[in-house]
Amino acid sequence: MGSDRAAPGSARVMTRSSTGAGFLDEVQATLRPSRESTHGPLPPLLLGLTVVTGLVDAFSYLLLGHVFVANMTGNVVFLGFAIAGASGFSIPASLVALGAFVLGALLGGKAGSELGRHRGHLLTATTSFQVLLLGASVVVAAASGDPVTGVYQYAAIVVLGVSMGIQNATARRLAVPDLTTTVLTLTITGVAADSVIAGGAGLAAGRRLLAVAAMFVGALAGAALALHVHVVAPLVIALVVTAVVALVSWRAGADDPSWVRPG
Repeated sequence: MGSDRAAPGSARVMTRSSTGAGFLDEVQATLRPSRESTHGPLPPLLLGLTVVTGLVDAFSYLLLGHVFVANMTGNVVFLGFAIAGASGFSIPASLVALGAFVLGALLGGKAGSELGRHRGHLLTATTSFQVLLLGASVVVAAASGDPVTGVYQYAAIVVLGVSMGIQNATARRLAVPDLTTTVLTLTITGVAADSVIAGGAGLAAGRRLLAVAAMFVGALAGAALALHVHVVAPLVIALVVTAVVALVSWRAGADDPSWVRPG
């Protein structure tokens, strides 16, 4: 007589299978979201800006004197190193980067207050301004050559820091979960803490790992381009990616689809 009872362990197999399917579905939904989804095209656009972060931070750390223009946690730590007398770190460079980022965050926050009711307009406006800043950084880096020193170094830190501050404030206002574009600590924590191994449901792992991968790809490409191609190459690629984000967000939000409204 047959039995309807599942074979031992089959429930665990089904759980693992459904988790894997859910992970792949999440990756696909992040990379190719439907127009009717809650956040529309914002997830892949923010992944693009995450790549930009990796590009510019690779440039700034390697060529602007061990300073970050996007990762402010790193700059606070570097400032402590510099005050303690560690070689290779600069108190003025760390302070200028922090100040420029804060200024950019203020500008991004102001834009969010005025344009935040339409997320497409907000992202288009802020990324368009970033294109101008990244263009200025290309000019500064090209004028200085390799290495970027003196007044050129601090000019590059300022324009890139302002750009990344604007980007971070914009991502915060857009409020797409796990896609902050510049910060990965909580993202990586979420991958582990919410995993099935830790007793969680493993939700959002696909989107979170895509964010980590985007930052890694940007940093790898930025370092390789800066060290082996040309000093301005990472900034040129960052400019192009940001311009594409601005263009896509403008076109996608032109007819006011539902995703442009804040959640």
